Amino acid sequence: MAETIEDITINWEDEEGRLLVKELKKEVLTKGSWSTIMFLYQEMDKRTGEYKAPKIRVGRYQKRGGRYSLQSKFNISSARQARQLVDVLGEWLPGMGDEED
Repeated sequence: MAETIEDITINWEDEEGRLLVKELKKEVLTKGSWSTIMFLYQEMDKRTGEYKAPKIRVGRYQKRGGRYSLQSKFNISSARQARQLVDVLGEWLPGMGDEED
């Protein structure tokens, strides 16, 4: 668990110190007691030791007791899925107005 949004990462190492999940980019979408963060990341193929194609994760974090903990996540596992999401959002956004969160 992290104390600040800046401390939140999805980098993950195994017991031998190999970086199995490598964070490439991070974008904080919302801040507060509930925060939303989007990550671009790669997972290591344990058989080959090579990193697979990048994926995207959107995570919701709740701050309780001075620490952030992951409450939910959504992974976008392919460029095709990401394009579909962008297309749908492009269709829906005009009907949402300009209100803030």
